[in-house]
Amino acid sequence: MFEKLIEKGLEKSAWLYHLNTGSCNGCDIELVSVITPRYDAERFGFKIAGSPRHADIIVVSGPITSQSKDRLIRTLAQVPDPKVVVSLGSCPRSCNVFSGSYCVEGPLDKYAPIDVSIAGCPPKPEAIMAGLVRAVEILKEKRRAMK
Repeated sequence: MFEKLIEKGLEKSAWLYHLNTGSCNGCDIELVSVITPRYDAERFGFKIAGSPRHADIIVVSGPITSQSKDRLIRTLAQVPDPKVVVSLGSCPRSCNVFSGSYCVEGPLDKYAPIDVSIAGCPPKPEAIMAGLVRAVEILKEKRRAMK
């Protein structure tokens, strides 16, 4: 009886923390549009967290730059387990047009394992929502595995 009550208490809305690591802001604008009433991602249970300590899902946009590398590592360390890392757009995966720049340290998978990758430059809101729904599924799987 208590196990079911505890399991029910652990279920909650997935809280997202967005981290811009040097993007052109195209992906950031599309992510914000997903939260607005037009697309209403909150119907799937997503909430924006103000702190990485409250987040379940980290959404990273942009290539990892020299200035953002330490911030990225610190932020990922602050997110409690289980966590899901989502790369938003082409830049976190391949550095896209910023590849080879003197200030780009490399793609996101050099610093953290990526659970969900949302492709595009910038990705469409529908693709972002599909990727976030997949991230919630992965989060539930990771929670079950921790038991």
